[in-house]
Amino acid sequence: MGQSRTFTREFKLEAVRLVKERGVWVAQACRDLDIHENVLRKWMRQQTADPQHSFPGHGQMKPEQQEIERLRREVIRLKAERDILNVWPAPSARVNSGWPFRSASTYPVSGSPPAKMEIRTIRAS
Repeated sequence: MGQSRTFTREFKLEAVRLVKERGVWVAQACRDLDIHENVLRKWMRQQTADPQHSFPGHGQMKPEQQEIERLRREVIRLKAERDILNVWPAPSARVNSGWPFRSASTYPVSGSPPAKMEIRTIRAS
């Protein structure tokens, strides 16, 4: 199986320029550059679609893709914040309901809290 080759942005631009500006046929340019016709045609489509941002390079994104990625990260952060806020009741709900104390209906059988609540303190030695 053949190893895939990587080409620089300048090489791609020059290959496209060879066909578009100098009038060389795609098949001839491909033979001269030792690349497949489909590769050169793909480069031509990319150059035609967005001449300024074509062939951004390995690991680099177009400005639109960078904005989309930034917005995705922001959505994740906002969802995490929302989930944290959904766990705790609103301040007004805590005041009105006696939160964090349980309501009478949640205590076992008698409906009232236990008579004595033991509080332990730990002293540092």
